[in-house]
Amino acid sequence: MTANDRIRAIRQALGLTMEAFGNKLGVSRAAISNVENGNRGVTNQLSLAICREFHVNPAYLEGTSDEMFLVMTREEEIAAFMGDVLKDGPDSFRQRFIAMLAGLDPDDWKVLEKIVEQLKKD
Repeated sequence: MTANDRIRAIRQALGLTMEAFGNKLGVSRAAISNVENGNRGVTNQLSLAICREFHVNPAYLEGTSDEMFLVMTREEEIAAFMGDVLKDGPDSFRQRFIAMLAGLDPDDWKVLEKIVEQLKKD
């Protein structure tokens, strides 16, 4: 499997179109198509962007591992999520929701926990 094939496999595993995949990386759909079809080589910059944006194992892209994605700790997953939220516009629902959560006091957290536990039961 070539690096081009591995990039296609990553995109497909993520369930993204070429356009959506490219948008996340700051490149066009045509650029992704050219890479996946072997018309263009995989640049170091593209490899780094894919690994950073999608938490891809660099060894997978190099062809030295079958593990496509890096295993992240819970803290790393939360940090990655927060990084994504910060990329949203300031009026996005996710940023407003996180800001609201940040303003909760300990008693509010207890109430919220009870609500979530009840929702899990339903």
